[in-house]
Amino acid sequence: MIIECPQCEAKVHARVVAELSYPPTDIVDPYKYLFLQCPSCKQPLLGYSELALLGPAEEGWEDPTRVWPEPDEQLPGEVPRLIRVSIDDARKCFRAKVYAACAVMCGRALEAMCKEKTGQLILANGLKKLRTDNVIDDRLYQWGEALRKERNIGAHASDETISRADAQDILDFAIAIVEYVYVMSAKFEAYQQRKAKLATIKKSIKKAT
Repeated sequence: MIIECPQCEAKVHARVVAELSYPPTDIVDPYKYLFLQCPSCKQPLLGYSELALLGPAEEGWEDPTRVWPEPDEQLPGEVPRLIRVSIDDARKCFRAKVYAACAVMCGRALEAMCKEKTGQLILANGLKKLRTDNVIDDRLYQWGEALRKERNIGAHASDETISRADAQDILDFAIAIVEYVYVMSAKFEAYQQRKAKLATIKKSIKKAT
């Protein structure tokens, strides 16, 4: 399995020492954890891999993402897989200092989110629909618009370039928007439901006494 070794600062063909697989759920695809060893420095590594389509009719395990040591921050399983893969690719582009490609991958992540949430295929229209439907607020819409403009710079032939600082900001904006839509909104809704249920129980107890 190919995985990045932080000690060697390179991708290596790690030896699989042990693995533990998990079946699919309503939220995530089949996945597994792998205990690996770097063939060069003998550093132990813990990786995470998902079962995915590798071709039109080919299914297999993806190269693992390192979760220990020095793991990259991973998006929660509630975030659709295409979006998580796009953000992961954006991180890889950023680490490789290919900042235009990083912006393009961030745009791809938001396009996938807009398509899933609104049915809109064009990013600009999708962001407007998310704001109109109150899925995102004005501030997140502004972040999305900034990301869209940087994505266009990266995707089209022009003399404009994307700096490291801009790419980092765009990556942060993409992650924040995606986590807000798929994670924080659901957490707040669950919080409100829990508080409402508790209030109903307290009211019933008060009436009974």
